[in-house]
Amino acid sequence: MSDAPALTFAFEIRAHLSPTLHVGHGDGEKTEFTPIIGGTVDGPWLRGVVLPGGGDWSNTRGRVCELDARYLLQTEDGAVIDVVNRGYYHEGGPSPDQYDGDLQVSKAGVYYRTSPAFRPAHRWLAETVFVGLAREAETGVVAIRMYAVA
Repeated sequence: MSDAPALTFAFEIRAHLSPTLHVGHGDGEKTEFTPIIGGTVDGPWLRGVVLPGGGDWSNTRGRVCELDARYLLQTEDGAVIDVVNRGYYHEGGPSPDQYDGDLQVSKAGVYYRTSPAFRPAHRWLAETVFVGLAREAETGVVAIRMYAVA
């Protein structure tokens, strides 16, 4: 029996994005904002839509991009969930190819991970630790597979 935490796939958020806006830059730093204009939520634990109006503020220093996204989900039963999703993106590290079944959820050398917090009507979301594996699903769409940590 292993003492290591286990991850269980809960749902995937597919956020549709508008073009990124350059906000500013300092010495070795670039700040940008990417509007979130909609999307879907689908999985065994949660289904619904991503509401328009959120966004991702990112700060890039060197090769590391720090992400700070804030957006709303609306579930099939009409509940609205506030999401704060922070993480990091960088290329060129030791991250391996990773798969969930046949679906490639990350590519070798690309670290794109998030740590979401939920303030929901569905209390179980706020009482569970999740890890997100993000990837560009297609142009203008980021997919984040949410895994519950056991």
